[in-house]
Formats: sequence, C-alpha cells, structure tokens
Amino acid sequence: MIHLQICQGTTCYIMGAAQLASACLQLPADVRDKVRVTGCRCLGLCRDGAFGDAPYVKIDDEILARATLESVLAALRARTEETP
Repeated sequence: MIHLQICQGTTCYIMGAAQLASACLQLPADVRDKVRVTGCRCLGLCRDGAFGDAPYVKIDDEILARATLESVLAALRARTEETP
C-alpha cells in the first residue's frame, strides 16, 4: 500500500494543504484502494525559507513540493503502475 502524507504545518496548510487533503479523500477508484491518505505534522521542509514550494506531501519516501491534486494524482498513478 502506498502511503500519502499531507503536511499540515502552518505554511503548507495556508498554501493549500487543507484543500488538497479534502480532495485526496475522493481519489479516483483506480488509485483509491492502493493508497492510504493521512495528514502529518510539519515536515520541516520550509524552515530555510522555501515557503514558495509549499504545500509539501510525502509519498512513501518521496517528497513532492508545490503539491496540487494533479501532481499528486500523477505521482500516485505512476506508483500504482509499479506496485501490483
């Protein structure tokens, strides 16, 4: 199972993580059964001033910056094709 973690730190939350989390709870059927979606505490990736790269998500061990529903879905679909 693929683990999608959506950063819920203040910067990510303000930059769209809340909307992203809501949208990811309604993933298409071809992806939904292979993914576990959770929120997580701040990933600490914007500490060095990388605020413009928020929101961040973590897909298994891979970090995705400037996450949008489209970019997350593309990354998840790529992983589901790799994962039987």
